Amino acid sequence: MTSVFDLAPEAPVVPVVVIEDATDAVPLARALVAGGLPLIEVTLRTPAALDALRAIADGVPEAVVGAGTVVSAAGVADAVGAGARFLVSPGWTERLLGAMRESGVPFLPGVSTVSEVVALLERGVDAMKFFPAEAAGGVPYLKSLAGPLPQARFCPTGGVSAASAPAYLALPNVGCVGGTWMLPPDALAARDWARVESLAREASALRVPVSGR
Repeated sequence: MTSVFDLAPEAPVVPVVVIEDATDAVPLARALVAGGLPLIEVTLRTPAALDALRAIADGVPEAVVGAGTVVSAAGVADAVGAGARFLVSPGWTERLLGAMRESGVPFLPGVSTVSEVVALLERGVDAMKFFPAEAAGGVPYLKSLAGPLPQARFCPTGGVSAASAPAYLALPNVGCVGGTWMLPPDALAARDWARVESLAREASALRVPVSGR
């Protein structure tokens, strides 16, 4: 199966989007795509989330939209039915992992311990979300995993900022980072899509060349 990291390999950051009003979904996604961040995670935290996901899938074909905060088999089915092209969970269970596998779309199960990483590797899963990244040990923690578990690749999410993202992206076992700093609440409240696009463009420039890793 294709990895989430292969869906938009040029995008260093996955915007983690919480949408309260589905009518904001399309202009928000267009701003992120225009800024160079086509891989968009819509979190299933609000009543509008599935409608927002569906609107982006239908109205912004250049976006690669997925669902985040997927915590149940029902959530997997709902997200894929709404057009999600990838799935992200904050953690995993056998049942949730099975549902994500059966969905047919790439997925990132969440981990925060070495045992969880090893358990996923045993099950043939090597693409993971590291969450909550900063609280769980941050860059030093992931750096320490690269030696004994080089086959595991991560998308650190949770407390990652514009200032800390480059250090994560410089690690050989990090494929991208997830973040919200390009989505400041005041800009979203004002529907200032031009500002979102500008911040997304800055974030899209954070990619560290492979030759420099």
